[in-house]
Formats: sequence, structure tokens, C-alpha cells
Amino acid sequence: MTLRGRLTAAFLAVTFGPVLLGGAFVASTVAAVDRSRATERLAVAATAVRTSIDALCQQLRAAADAVALTTDHAGVAAQVVNRGLAAAVQVTDVTGRVSYATPNAPPAPWRDCTTSAPFGGPVGALVARVELRDTAGTTLGTVAAAQPVDPAFVARLAAVTGVAVTLLDGTIPPARVAHSTESPGGLEAVLAAASALRGDRVTSTPDGRYLRRAGPAAGQPLPLVLSVPSDQPPGLYAVLVGVVLLAALLGVVAAWRLARVATRPLVELAGAVDRVVAGDLTARVPVRDGDEIGQLADAVNRLTRETGGYLAALASSRDQLRGHLAVLGDTLASTHDLQRILRVILHSALAATGARAGAVLLNAQDDGLVVECTEGFDGWRPGTGPLRVPLGGGVVGDVVVTGQPCRGRLATDTGPPGEPCCRTYIAVPLAGPPAARPTEGPPAATGAGVAPTLGVLALYDRLGGEEFDDDDLATLRTFAGHAAVAVHNVRVHEETQRLSLTDPLTGLWNYRYLRESLRREVERATRFGRMVSVLALDLDRFKEVNDTYGHAAGDTVLVEFARRVRGEIREVDLAFRQGGEEFVVLLPETDARGAAIVAERLGAAIRTTPVAVVGHAGVQESIPVTVSIGIAVYPDHADTGAGVLEAADEALYAAKAAGRDTWRAARAHGGGEPTAVGSAGTGRTGQAGGASSGPHPPRYGHGR
Repeated sequence: MTLRGRLTAAFLAVTFGPVLLGGAFVASTVAAVDRSRATERLAVAATAVRTSIDALCQQLRAAADAVALTTDHAGVAAQVVNRGLAAAVQVTDVTGRVSYATPNAPPAPWRDCTTSAPFGGPVGALVARVELRDTAGTTLGTVAAAQPVDPAFVARLAAVTGVAVTLLDGTIPPARVAHSTESPGGLEAVLAAASALRGDRVTSTPDGRYLRRAGPAAGQPLPLVLSVPSDQPPGLYAVLVGVVLLAALLGVVAAWRLARVATRPLVELAGAVDRVVAGDLTARVPVRDGDEIGQLADAVNRLTRETGGYLAALASSRDQLRGHLAVLGDTLASTHDLQRILRVILHSALAATGARAGAVLLNAQDDGLVVECTEGFDGWRPGTGPLRVPLGGGVVGDVVVTGQPCRGRLATDTGPPGEPCCRTYIAVPLAGPPAARPTEGPPAATGAGVAPTLGVLALYDRLGGEEFDDDDLATLRTFAGHAAVAVHNVRVHEETQRLSLTDPLTGLWNYRYLRESLRREVERATRFGRMVSVLALDLDRFKEVNDTYGHAAGDTVLVEFARRVRGEIREVDLAFRQGGEEFVVLLPETDARGAAIVAERLGAAIRTTPVAVVGHAGVQESIPVTVSIGIAVYPDHADTGAGVLEAADEALYAAKAAGRDTWRAARAHGGGEPTAVGSAGTGRTGQAGGASSGPHPPRYGHGR
């Protein structure tokens, strides 16, 4: 399609589209309003019909009661008829034989006021029946008071309701008209539409009438159809179609003229540009007017003159590109900087909502909520202690527990306990990705698809004193979504790093982290003139445990061994699983004597309490476990981290050769056998490097 054609189509879409949509909207709105009004009128009319018929039935029942309560049935019945309370009264005995009836009774059949059962055929009258009893309470018969259902009755209903009323000859299809106040021309359409009606629904006829059924039901036994004419102005759709067609015609003419005027200078511009592309930098575009196209032509002329300058600026642009790449690299490197990301998100949320202050709190599980970053106030109220909020307490605590956002205004400006002072607030949960579904169990039991709450993004005191509204809630949800993704990504990154450096069975650091930690500690010891001790540990006869009790029992022994090791070392010490049943303990700033103290205590902690396991037969058993330990110290036994680890392994082999359940210190530089400082199994003591140890020394400390 040419540019002229596209301009024409665009102009028609811009001008004719709103006209078409407006016409359709007006038509649909008028139709909807008309139907709504008709539905309301019919509902009111149905209520009026039910009320009128119910009042008539109550009147007939009162008339029948008046006759049944006297012995002069004929006289009272005549008075009832003369007063217009009923058109006819009929008294029957217990056998159904008529014992008395007033003259001029309505034609049968008579429809009882209390029934709503389906029936076929016309209704001659509405009747209310009461039992005739003597003074002893014995039933003597029945008194019936009737009112004819005729065109006059239907006309009265139409006058009461203000709508057209049609009485059908029964509820069993096919339906036929008994009496109606409809015009003869519309009666057939009303009857056809009423045949498909069910319940209280409202439908329309082709000639523009709305109708609904009213009965039969309890208290209103007549099958009536109520209808009202449409209030829609005649010829509305024709007028709308004419307006739309006229607008379309005018749009086509205007679009054709506009496209012709707009594309003529563009053709000249395209020719000049083709010459420039071909290499003719002397080509110029004629500038005829000062409009946008003239400005474009002038820009092309400037472009041809400045092309040489642009070529010279390419080198500078290349340097700028390198700078942008460096900035991009810094941004990517800070992807896992959670504090920076949360600060940016909180600042943006405050600017978007006009809040005075805000905070981002992360869920620390049992420790409650931890305040990660704040803006707009110095901190929480004085005297509240650490920056933590308990779960289920206050505004943000409830948001984490329920997972639902909240907003509102506090009665006072003191704020919930443990939270900032504020008058208005809004808080949105940071919903993480849905939890993964376990491999077993039904979905309802496993809780698959539940999004855990990672924390809360809370804002306080909107500037101007107004409360936060739904728009603020939607905006804050967006920022909370970004914050949740950032928190989740950082935690996944940290968990991935942790898993890459820890042993999955025991939770100790793995061999990879051992090499990195040993190198770091050796460098620190070299820089500050300190010592680093390495303990190489190996469970004695661990293969027999696996062979006798099974590998599951062996895993239990390894887990319990790791737990006891962690319980006997300081926070600054590091424990590693080197592989299998071999472990390493790294003791920063510890000499040979301090390492011997640790070895004694580790041996005692492992030896004194057997490990409870479940054997092959599922029986609980206790396994006695011992450990052999090799000790090496940097720089006494080696000049490098790898050398210290190797020296500790050699000392471990010496401890194994010495009968196990003991420890040995590595030999110093210059050769010799590993030195036995003491026996973990017997508590014997000796000398190593001028240091001695006792059987159960106290817990070691710094500077040993």
C-alpha cells in the first residue's frame, strides 16, 4: 500500500472509528436503559398483581368465614354478595353435594387461591374455601366464596399495575389467551414470546414490547403475562445509521484531499534522498514551506553537509560506547545487591504514591519481620528494641500472616506496637513464586501453587493527609512484585552459592570451600604473623558400620559426627567434609597446643556417647564410634596451605597406625616421625614443639 493509501486509511480510522463506536455505544446504551426501565416497571407490576390478587383472596376467605360462622347461611351469603365481598357463595356438605348456592354464580372451573399446580383450560373464578364445623368441631362441609375472572377483572389488574395484562387459559402448553388488555395487533407476538418464558425472566417482542410472567404461585394462582411498550424513540437506529454514513462520506473526501497534499513534497524529498544515498552529497531538497515536511527537507540538507563531521565523531562515539558498556557491567554486577535494589524500589514507590515515609521488611520466619531499608523517618519509635516486628502483630505482621494487602487510617497517631508512628498506612505483601509441588501426595495436601510471603512493602502518611486509595494499592502491588522478584533472586543466588560450598548430607563445608578457606587463612596468618592449625579427622572402621548396619545407618553416623564436631569448635573455626568419612577442622590463630586441646575434646565427644541408628531389621541399635586425628600447624609443619593439609594427613595415618582412637601431631620441618602429643583414647599426654596438654583441658581461646 502506498503512503497516500495508508494516510487515507489512518485518517478514516481516526475519524470514522470514533463515530462508529459512538453510534454503537449510543444504540447499546439506549437499548440497555430502555430494557432496564421496562424490567423495573414489570417487577413493580408483578408485585402489584400479586398484592391485588392476594388481597382479593383474603377478602374471599373472610367472606367464606363469615358464612361458615353462622347458621343462617343463606342470609349471610346474600349479604356478602350484596356488599360486593364475593360474586357467589356456595355451601356443600361432606359428600360434596351443594346444599346452598347464591344465584348468578361465575362459570366453572373455579381456581383455588391457595394452589399453584399446573392446569389446562380457562379459569372461571377465583375461590377461597373454608371448612364448615358445628359447635363440637365436627366438619359438616365446605363454604366457598368466589369472584369471577373475566375481562373486567383483568382490566382492573391492568389499571392497578399500569401495564398490559394478559390472562392465559392454563399453564400446560400450548398456551392460549383467555382475556387480555393488549392491543389486537400485538397480542399474537406477546403470546409467542410468553410461550418461551420461564420464571421471572424478561423478554422482548419483535414489535418492541417487554413482557414477563406473573404466576401461578402460592397466593397468586393465575397464569398472567405482563407487558409494557418500549420507551425507545422511534427511528433512532435509522438516524444513527444516517449519521455514521454521512461521517464516513465526509471522512473519505477529507482523507483523499489530505493525503494528496501531504505526499507531494514527500515525493520530492524521496528523490533527493535517493541521490544522496547514491553518493551525490551536493543534492539538495527544495524547501517549499515551513511545516514539518519542510523541516524534514531542511534536516536532510543539513545531514548531507554534516556527514563528514559525523565520520570524524565516530571515534568519540566508540569511546562513549565503551563507557556505557562499563556502566552496564556495573549495573549487572549489582543485580544481587539486595539493599540497593530495595532502596530504589522504595524510593520509587514513595515518589509514585506521595507517601511521607516507607519501609521494606523481610520475613525471617521464627524471628518475625526484619526491617531491611527505610526512608522518610529516622527509624521506629524509641524504645522498641531491635528493628523487628512479630508475625501476626500490627499492620505489617497481619499482612505477612494473611498474605492480603491492607490500607486505612488509624484512630490515633501512635501507630501499632513495634511500628512507626503514622495516621494513614498501606502495606502490600511481597509474594514469592508458588511453592514447588512435592512428588507425592494429592495437590490439596501438598499445598502446591501457594505463593510464600517474602516480606512487606509498607508506606505511611500520604502527603496532604488523604488516605491511600485503590490506585495507590495497584501501584504499590507493582513495586512489591519487583521487590519480591529481587528478594527471591538474591535468596536463590545465596542458596545456590551455599549449596555449592556445603556438603548436602552433613551440612559442613565441602572440599572446594576447604581449599579456598585454607588459602585465605594462610595468607592472613602470613600477613599478621599468626598460626593456623589443621585437624584431619577420620572415623575408625567406618566401612564395618556400613557393612554391618547398612548405608542408611552410616549416613546417620556421619550426620551425628558432624553435629558433635560443630558443638566442640568456636564460631570462627571451620569444619569441612573432605570426602567419605574424612573430615577437616580449620582453627585460625591456633598453635599446636591449642590444636591438641581441640583434638582431645573431639575424641572424647565422639567416644563417650554411642550413636543410635536403625539397623537392617529395623531395630534401634547403638554404635560405638571413635575418631583418629592428625594435627598440622602453619608455619611449623609446612610453608603452604596444601603442605599443611598434607602434613595433617600424614599425622592422621600415624594415628591410625598407632591403634586408632587417638591423635598425632605432624613432624616438623627437617623430617622425623609424627609426634604423639597424647592419646585421645587413654588420656595420655606428651610433648610436641615444647607444648604439653592434659587429658581434659578447658575450652581453648584466642592466642593459644
